Amino acid sequence: MGAAEILDHAVEAHGGLDRFERTERVAADLRLSGLAFPLKFQRGAFKDYTGTVSTRRPYAVLAPHPKPGQRGVFDNGDVRIETDAGEVLAERKDARAAFGLRQNLWWDDLDLLYFGGYALWGYVVAPFIFTRPEYEVEEIESWREDGEEWKGLRVRFPEGVPAHSREQRYYFGPDGLIRRNDYTAEVFGGWAKAAHYCWDHRDFGGFKIPTRRVAMPRGPRGRPVRAIKIVRIAVDDVRVESVPESAYR
Repeated sequence: MGAAEILDHAVEAHGGLDRFERTERVAADLRLSGLAFPLKFQRGAFKDYTGTVSTRRPYAVLAPHPKPGQRGVFDNGDVRIETDAGEVLAERKDARAAFGLRQNLWWDDLDLLYFGGYALWGYVVAPFIFTRPEYEVEEIESWREDGEEWKGLRVRFPEGVPAHSREQRYYFGPDGLIRRNDYTAEVFGGWAKAAHYCWDHRDFGGFKIPTRRVAMPRGPRGRPVRAIKIVRIAVDDVRVESVPESAYR
């Protein structure tokens, strides 16, 4: 099975490319925890919020953030905090370029919004966006765990697409569903090599979406350090907004 076959199987297993192309937005109710947030002096951040992402481009709205009555908007690398009425309270253009010495010590609400926005967008749109011509995909050695063989793909993201790291690895179970995603969370630092596991996939509007995720440090030979939970993600509900049929006539 080559890269194209692995990707085709994964895309179909997660809901199919046609359904994805007919989807405008995906909203998820989430609860996050883990060491990543107190590490950046953001304890309790994203403990209960709704994230709405676009399937068309890197765009996400996280609400409430950073507090009730406010929302964070991630817009292809730019971030802003607004009131629920749309008044802009704070903003930062090209937020990734602004990361420097201070972000190594602590994050403000815009730093956190950038991280949460691009990460959620990337989790929701994978593996569908890997079919786009600007993404480079190749087969890699399978990963074996829990008596299963998980087929592997190395994906290189195009320049300009916000992501944990430009190159990432994805592993899919025999059913084609994503089981693991390896990357370096570069906004934390080059040391932040993660093994991100996904399970408890459920059907939402025809899409198979993992409702439990956990990112752990990636140790020697790719083994996860299971005692350390960098980020835990629980998905309570997902709503899919489709493009009207008239748009395709």
